[in-house]
Amino acid sequence: MSKLAGIGFGYRPRAVWASDPAASRGRFHDETESPTRTPFQRDRDRIIHSTAFRRLKHKTQVFVAHEGDHYRTRLTHTIEVAQIARALARALRLDEDLAEAIALVHDFGHTPFGHTGEDALNSRMSDYGGFDHNAQSLRIVTRLENRYAEFMGLNLSWETLEGLVKHNGPIGTLDDDSEPVSETILSFDALFPLDLDVHASLEAQCAAIADDIAYNAHDTDDGLRSGLLTFDMLGGVPFYRSILDEIADRYPGLDDVRTGHELMRRQITAMVEDAIATSIAGIDQLNPRSPDDIRKSGQTIVRFGPAMSGDEKAVKAFLFENLYRNQDVMAVRKKADRVIRELFDRYFDDLSAMPEGWREGLDRATAKVRARHVADFLAGMTDTYAIGEYRRLFDPDFELG
Repeated sequence: MSKLAGIGFGYRPRAVWASDPAASRGRFHDETESPTRTPFQRDRDRIIHSTAFRRLKHKTQVFVAHEGDHYRTRLTHTIEVAQIARALARALRLDEDLAEAIALVHDFGHTPFGHTGEDALNSRMSDYGGFDHNAQSLRIVTRLENRYAEFMGLNLSWETLEGLVKHNGPIGTLDDDSEPVSETILSFDALFPLDLDVHASLEAQCAAIADDIAYNAHDTDDGLRSGLLTFDMLGGVPFYRSILDEIADRYPGLDDVRTGHELMRRQITAMVEDAIATSIAGIDQLNPRSPDDIRKSGQTIVRFGPAMSGDEKAVKAFLFENLYRNQDVMAVRKKADRVIRELFDRYFDDLSAMPEGWREGLDRATAKVRARHVADFLAGMTDTYAIGEYRRLFDPDFELG
């Protein structure tokens, strides 16, 4: 154990720059704290037991459910992100529970059919404030998940909400030149300020980079499984090539299935270890004495070094060109886009098309309120439910693939 007790392995007490659950800024609704769990552990548990978390199992990552049982879903992606975020947090001596909670909740607001569904819904909502999955995640945990007698939402701690909203960096306001912030975020921030103009905690930054690491690796793996990607194609990317050469040198004649798994494992390891080393160097340089020193530093601390950053961008570019924009994937996305757009139009024009519990009280609502309500309903759907609704309302023989 003593040989592993150095920097990077996390076998020491929580660092001064880590979020301290005992010093949490609290919750929107005051609650008596749990005698057996920290606030961040309690957040994680509430997230895992939510309906929104369970729905992720039938939401698209890249390949929709009918294309195979072994492809990642939004849920399995989320679990992989949480595992990596927790490993990073441990190495940097942070609060692992907070990093895990933020990772588990970060994709709550995603629509069915992945980014295709989000783009379609954002288009339909363009006259009513738009649609953004990050803001929708906030709506879910503060308004739409109603499991408790004393308050709406999950009543998560300030630190988890901050990480949910700002894990990708500070958010501008309507007063500056950046992209306008969602009304959902601004209205909640007015009631429970989240310090939008500064960086989030290191735990949130761990969740953000873990998201990138996870989907770069598992999308590559799923692409190989689908046959849309090949090892020859991957060999054109220097980062992939170097790993594939290592595997071939060490395991001559290894079969393709295990080669693919070894590639993903080594890809994740390389990115995680680079992020840890770079982040430790950044922390040493900054010498923070509190979590707020991180927030006010004006920079992202948990990041890749220059070389790995270039490799990661090259991987993203490769996947975008060869997987996400593959003609077979795009054909399915085109149908998915139609499903979301036509369902939105039908529900908006005919409230009776929505099930009981969703249509009551909307007959006298403004168009903006009605549209947001329809967007909440659509965004919460799984792929399978959305397809079922499309069949019920438009085409009983409809198939996505």
